[in-house]
Amino acid sequence: MYPITKDVESIDGIINAFYEVVSGPKGAPRQWERDRSIHHEKALVVFTGVRDQNPYFEAMTLQEFHAIESPYTEGFFEKEIERRVQKFGNIAQVWSKYETRFSPTGPVERSGINSIQLVNDGQRWWILSWMFDGLRNQNEDEFDS
Repeated sequence: MYPITKDVESIDGIINAFYEVVSGPKGAPRQWERDRSIHHEKALVVFTGVRDQNPYFEAMTLQEFHAIESPYTEGFFEKEIERRVQKFGNIAQVWSKYETRFSPTGPVERSGINSIQLVNDGQRWWILSWMFDGLRNQNEDEFDS
């Protein structure tokens, strides 16, 4: 069943799947098998931001990320609103601005930037790592710099 051809035939397909696998209504199971099919087996996930006015980051494997993220306790719908792709040889960097809602048409609850690194193994693209940072007053203009 996985990978789904449309997910892995292009960088666009992988990024679209990246958002689809984490979005869903309250109580829905997450699409972890599909998520594994777009990530390299050694993929790294990094959460970053500011807590108590101090920058922080937390790095983990994809498996560790899946273990801490359970079925939705409330709806979670993440949508990409802007994308920039830079490629060189077998690597690509995707800057992906997103918005998060708790229902498909609800208000934006938060937004930020996903930094997604991909590698092409000669057959297809894989997500090798990704990290995100949420939008805050201090960094709201940084995406355009």
